[in-house]
Amino acid sequence: MFQRLGKWLVVLTLVVSTGGHWFALQSVAWFTMAVNFSQTDPLDVALKKTFDGKHPCRICKTVEEGRKSAQKQATLKVETKLDFLCARDAVALPEPPAQVHHTVFVASPLSRKDSPPTPPPRAA
Repeated sequence: MFQRLGKWLVVLTLVVSTGGHWFALQSVAWFTMAVNFSQTDPLDVALKKTFDGKHPCRICKTVEEGRKSAQKQATLKVETKLDFLCARDAVALPEPPAQVHHTVFVASPLSRKDSPPTPPPRAA
C-alpha cells in the first residue's frame, strides 16, 4: 500500500513541478466555457468563442496569472547559486605501511588440469 502511495506522490510531484496543474485547470476552464457558450450559441460558435482568447473566463485569468508568477519564480531560482565547497583545509592521509604485500591469485579454467570425479559425488 505504501509503495502505491509513494508512486502516486512521485507522479503528483512531477506533474506539479512541470506545470501540469495549470494544464489541468485550463482544461477544466475550456470545458466549462464550451458548455456555457453552447447553451446560447450553436456548438461550432461556442467552441470558437472558447478557444479564440477574446472571451476568457475567471479560471482562464487565474491560470494566466499563475503561469506568469511561476515563470518569474523559475527565473529567480535559476539565478540563485549554491556553493557546496568546504572552507576547511585538505586533510592528508597517512601513507600505508611499506611491508604490506597483497598476493593476487587468478584462477582460470585453464589452470586446472585434473578432470572432475566420475561419477559425481552424491549428497548424503
